[in-house]
Amino acid sequence: MNAKVQCKMFSSSTRKWDELVAEASEFASGLGKDRLINMSVSASGGTDLFGFGGQGAIFVWYWDK
Repeated sequence: MNAKVQCKMFSSSTRKWDELVAEASEFASGLGKDRLINMSVSASGGTDLFGFGGQGAIFVWYWDK
């Protein structure tokens, strides 16, 4: 069986970046370093002093089993 590249997206326009990063990091850590390929980020708009208001997404690229 050949391994396939997969991507999981974590996105929000209402959650704080810290929460989004924590969720993506927990998922990536659970994969293990042998399966994790890369993590990338896309963001637009500004945030207020509390981290709200911007639109953002974190992509976790990994090898599927």
